Amino acid sequence: MDKRNLAFGKPNYIMLAVGIAIVVIGFILMSGGNSNETTFDPGIFSAMHVKVAPVVTFIGFISIIGAIVYKPKDANDAEE
Repeated sequence: MDKRNLAFGKPNYIMLAVGIAIVVIGFILMSGGNSNETTFDPGIFSAMHVKVAPVVTFIGFISIIGAIVYKPKDANDAEE
């Protein structure tokens, strides 16, 4: 398989995997708290669930976009 025809290089896939992992961690941090009709858990409004987790998720989405946009320097381009 010709590597010149691939859409992404190895650094892009690594950055993409890291970004997806950060998004998953953000969603895990957002989950939690167990409220239903009979009990109310005020822990669902903790700073981690309301402030930290959305920021972590946003950083993950930004890193995914960065992984898509990033164009690694090619060794052949440096020689020309």
